[in-house]
Amino acid sequence: MLSRLSTATAAALRRGIATSAQNNAKVAVLGASGGIGQPLSLLLKNSPLVSKLSRDDIAHTPGVAADLSHIETRANVKGFMGPEQLPECLKGCDVVVIPAGVPRKPGMTRDDLFNTNASIVASLTTACAKHCPEAMICIISNPVNSTIPITSEVFKKHGVYNPNKIFGVTTLDIVRANTFVAELKGLDPARVTVPVIGGHAGKTIIPLISQCTPKVEFPQDQLEKLTARIQEAGTEVVQAKAGAGSATLSMAYAGARFVFSLLDAMSGKQGVVECAFVRSDVTEVPYFSTPLQLGKKGIEKNLGLGKLSPFEEKMVAAALPELKGSIKKGEEFAKNFK
Repeated sequence: MLSRLSTATAAALRRGIATSAQNNAKVAVLGASGGIGQPLSLLLKNSPLVSKLSRDDIAHTPGVAADLSHIETRANVKGFMGPEQLPECLKGCDVVVIPAGVPRKPGMTRDDLFNTNASIVASLTTACAKHCPEAMICIISNPVNSTIPITSEVFKKHGVYNPNKIFGVTTLDIVRANTFVAELKGLDPARVTVPVIGGHAGKTIIPLISQCTPKVEFPQDQLEKLTARIQEAGTEVVQAKAGAGSATLSMAYAGARFVFSLLDAMSGKQGVVECAFVRSDVTEVPYFSTPLQLGKKGIEKNLGLGKLSPFEEKMVAAALPELKGSIKKGEEFAKNFK
């Protein structure tokens, strides 16, 4: 179901270039000096799709911006620091990417990050609603299953809500699924495409191996192990880093891949498809990740679930109660946020 253009985007990323002719997009990264923000900024600076790169964080942004600005690519880099400089950072932005917040540590779930990251996302998206209400908003900050409802409620409060322009970046789940399937089958991961639907935490991550391109098959026990590995891949990194953080480089790669796909679609490229956690009527919960056809104004068409295997249908049913709770938690937080 996912377009081969997504594969082309991924392949281009591996070469360190973007996928289409020059663009004049202004992209902002909020939380730009952190473990995800720095490598993400490097990938964006390396792309001819980006003409202006604005970066904001609570520390170190001027130094990192100066460092990036020496790279021989066209994007003009500016660093901003703190909430006072956010209006200038966001002015005229086409796309805003938000990886800001604290990372997971061993023993923590994405939901454990809620209290800290919810406030950060609410504050930053409030600034976006005020200063670049027409921009595409890409949320990386966890827990995405709650931070996307927060973002939506913030934009509603300011009367500028457009559900076609707010995305929870779940691309890392797709990247991992592609990689793990390719490893098991001896394939080139750049040519493997596995849609991943649902949410972005634990059992809400639902890889649709039955819809993989090229078609692959696994015995049920191996399929269950593969699915569990995709669902818990973030924890795999957290444990391997032994307290030094969570997935940063792979998340930066995945975030850049999503932004490049979005910029391609915004500049008129046809048939660009990526999965993301968005406002949705595909299931009984109001937000759900599915393959989306992207266009000049964001989501052009929600491509839905496609044909699911019985195993995948069970996973969707099991994910819905957890998603419902996470979404409600985000919405209630946003309603009480001052």
